[in-house]
Amino acid sequence: MTETSHQSAKWDAQLRKGTLELAVLAAVAGEEKYGLAILNYLHGFETMVISEGTLYPLLDRLKREGVLNAKWHQEGEVRPRKYYSLTESGLERLHILRARWKRSVVDMESLLADSKSGANNSTDNGKETGKRKG
Repeated sequence: MTETSHQSAKWDAQLRKGTLELAVLAAVAGEEKYGLAILNYLHGFETMVISEGTLYPLLDRLKREGVLNAKWHQEGEVRPRKYYSLTESGLERLHILRARWKRSVVDMESLLADSKSGANNSTDNGKETGKRKG
């Protein structure tokens, strides 16, 4: 593993820690899915490759919190699968987390634009630009 790929893997792991709940809620929004389908869906995104050992405890926690519904379905001769869907509370949480994510992206893009232009706002403490909270 090169240093660059090591740093990318480390970044991805940190990013997932903060965004996995949002990703899972988004994955089941509009369509109920069973665990493996959620896992495979997330694996379609480069930074969202997680293990079953990460996903299933999160699904259980979200169910306990009333954010997800879970029900078993038997389809033909295959073993039953537990399908997850958003509750009203889950939909509300998805909206809140989505708004916070979008705010974070705007803030980060501002920070990166400032650093790219070489601007250093250390003297204005963010008061002039109004970009920073506080």
